[in-house]
Amino acid sequence: MALSPDDPAHAAVDQLGRAMHDLRISVTDRCNFRCTYCMPKDVFDRDHAFLPRSALLSFEEITRIAQLFVNQGVRKIRITGGEPLLRKQLERLIEQLARLDVEVTLTTNGALLAQKARSLADAGLRRVTVSLDALDDEVFRRMNDVGFPVERVLAGIAAAADAGLGPVKVNCVVKRGTNDGEILPLARHFRGSGHILRFIEFMDVGSHNGWNLDAVLPSREVVARIAAEFPLDALDANYTGEVAERWRYRDGSGEIGVIASVSHAFCRDCTRMRLSPEGQLFTCLFADRGHDLRALLRSGADDGALTARIRQVWRSRDDRYSELRGEANRAAKVEMSYIGG
Repeated sequence: MALSPDDPAHAAVDQLGRAMHDLRISVTDRCNFRCTYCMPKDVFDRDHAFLPRSALLSFEEITRIAQLFVNQGVRKIRITGGEPLLRKQLERLIEQLARLDVEVTLTTNGALLAQKARSLADAGLRRVTVSLDALDDEVFRRMNDVGFPVERVLAGIAAAADAGLGPVKVNCVVKRGTNDGEILPLARHFRGSGHILRFIEFMDVGSHNGWNLDAVLPSREVVARIAAEFPLDALDANYTGEVAERWRYRDGSGEIGVIASVSHAFCRDCTRMRLSPEGQLFTCLFADRGHDLRALLRSGADDGALTARIRQVWRSRDDRYSELRGEANRAAKVEMSYIGG
């Protein structure tokens, strides 16, 4: 039963009765990859103006905001980017967040993970998600568009597992005609590894990734391709608001997930708020504007005023872009590289 946002006992409930559970914190808008579905090179070129260091929230500011979100019911914080491991001394932030009553995870492209996995784990990180769109090196280099070799990402996954950051979740964005031939090779590689492979439908995030429906391979087809070789059984969600549909290999050799935000929208269970690198709050991955928390923070506002603003933003939230995709096609949407996936 949906909760009412007017009920004072449920301050962190939005207009559709969704309780706030997850906070995604983007710590940088920079990335060392130029994946076409996220940061195409012709837009994010050497002349692109990234945020200056002075505009970014400090680790202390992020931690203060995170504590207020935890007080409002958030139980999971994910560090994102851009590529979060490009943010210098990120371990200091992980250490601060790990002191809160919350699960701290991180999503990365894996390029720097082999070097940083141990220090991240020592700082208090518990789990990591790695983006990996192909096992074939040629396909992978073409998709990251900077010639980065797949072996180094695989080395990062291994280092994360060795550091205790497992099971590692491995995310593959599937584009029909580009890397859908990698679905079975990835399944064969990670089956029995203890890691969890997830396939994500190509989404119309931002305004520059050249999205079109013809390039979307529905998740049901992904499941069918894998099940034809390795029989699968559906699993229940771990918690309300989990975005991935879960499937287990019938022989017990692990599980996979599919994230079907295009073909099977899950807006009604969305529990996520997003904080941008310079303190804008976004209530949807497909939002066209944010809510400025940094100005309030740096004007000397106390925790009560900041909490009231967070509650106001969430309680006013009625986003369901994926359900209305055809009707709500906006000319401009915030870029995924700015607020994370």
